[in-house]
Amino acid sequence: MDPAPQTHPILSYVLSRIPTLSKPRPAAASEFDIEQPPAHTPSPRTPSTAGEFELVERMPGLRHPSVLRAMTRAVADVSAARSALQVLGPRPDHELVDSSRAIVAAAEAGDSRIPEGDVEACRAVVRLEETHDAYEALLQEAEARLERVYRSAMEGTDLDDEAVEKGGEDGGPAAGADGGDAAVQEEVVAVLRQAEEGKPVESVRLVDRQLRLLPEAFGRIQGLRVLDVSRNQLEVIPDAIGGLDHVEELHLAANALISLPDTIGLLSNLKILNVSSNRLRALPDSISKCRLLVELDASYNGLTYLPTNIGYELVNLRKLWVHMNKLRSLTSSVCEMTSLYLLDAHFNELCGLPSAFGKLSSLEILNLSSNFSDLKELPASFGDLLNLRELDLSNNQIHALPDTFGRLDKLEKLNLEQNPLAMPPMDIVNKGVDAVKEYMSKRWLDILLEEEQRRIAAETPQASSTPKAWLARSVSWVTDVSGSFVGYLSGSEKSEKDAYLDQQF
Repeated sequence: MDPAPQTHPILSYVLSRIPTLSKPRPAAASEFDIEQPPAHTPSPRTPSTAGEFELVERMPGLRHPSVLRAMTRAVADVSAARSALQVLGPRPDHELVDSSRAIVAAAEAGDSRIPEGDVEACRAVVRLEETHDAYEALLQEAEARLERVYRSAMEGTDLDDEAVEKGGEDGGPAAGADGGDAAVQEEVVAVLRQAEEGKPVESVRLVDRQLRLLPEAFGRIQGLRVLDVSRNQLEVIPDAIGGLDHVEELHLAANALISLPDTIGLLSNLKILNVSSNRLRALPDSISKCRLLVELDASYNGLTYLPTNIGYELVNLRKLWVHMNKLRSLTSSVCEMTSLYLLDAHFNELCGLPSAFGKLSSLEILNLSSNFSDLKELPASFGDLLNLRELDLSNNQIHALPDTFGRLDKLEKLNLEQNPLAMPPMDIVNKGVDAVKEYMSKRWLDILLEEEQRRIAAETPQASSTPKAWLARSVSWVTDVSGSFVGYLSGSEKSEKDAYLDQQF
């Protein structure tokens, strides 16, 4: 329920330091225990993780107590909502939500066979899901609000100004201009003027400029190969972006994008696309038309599915990051990405993999960790990933590795932690990847031998298995063979070919 540092870095930083903003209550003498150190709470001045160090380096004002206090006041609603959700309980399983919605819809359509108590229980599940959705939206809004509070503090605006904390509706410094502040506007204008004058513009990097609007004129910059507008406040990418015929890299990470324009499919030379850390619920189907795409990063969004034909068209894709989403399945067309080298789909809601997953013959790095209760098994074709070197299956509900797992000879790194594994046994798993490979390889060979024995048994006519019958069959077989051999030597019924062989002998 706490905001993730990866998607809401400022909010996570502020909420983790709320206890430090008030003076600690002195412990009573009876409560003091010399053997127990005091509970540690992160200092408002000292970052405690790598992510926080990076954040404070980018926003050094976060160390100032007055800035932190203003931010704390600005996210009081988040603290209240978090407390309420802790009482209501965790987010329900997506399958439960889907079935509950179906039952409620059927009841509202007039189906009287459903007990009223069941309908009410299903409505409660749907309401809880909607509450969690609203909480996620609140987190996104709070993150943007903290950005405005920080910016206002750095500009010298009164931190107690209520309008600042609400987002600068009165048109103060926090409201800003559509293109960011004056300096950023000048930078944008300079780029466009250079392009209009016919001067070559191959790369435009406007990272962390607080941009809220990307002018359509950017879509008319001929010869542009790299466009990077990451870490801004963009909510929309103009359709004119499709006019960038030569663009090879497009970086839109860490904005507030809800959707991408369909014209993105016109970027026929695009090789690298980064749309991570936005609010995307889906990727446009037209993205499949970017056939030269080599790297696609759509992590840290709210994706629930991938375009149906994405694998049939993106045959050159080498790296695909879709972790930290809400994917319930991978479309079967993904199995056609025969050039795919890396696939990261951890922290989703995957219920399984396509049956033809083993067709990803170039795959070397695969991360399917933290799909928790949803991922329970792997397809039999998994053993066809013969080039796989690194595999992370931790934090799932996998009970057994597929029998074909023993074929993964090139596997070097394997993480199976936090799974209720019975096959292979945990004592084998604890010995490491080589022990698992050896165990599963031997098991695979045993299965092949058993299948071969069954095949031979099925092809052999049924006969009595008594010693007498076996002896009779053996004598008959020897008699037949010896008789044929004697007949051959005696010259009876020799063909022309036999005569020729005798001459050679």
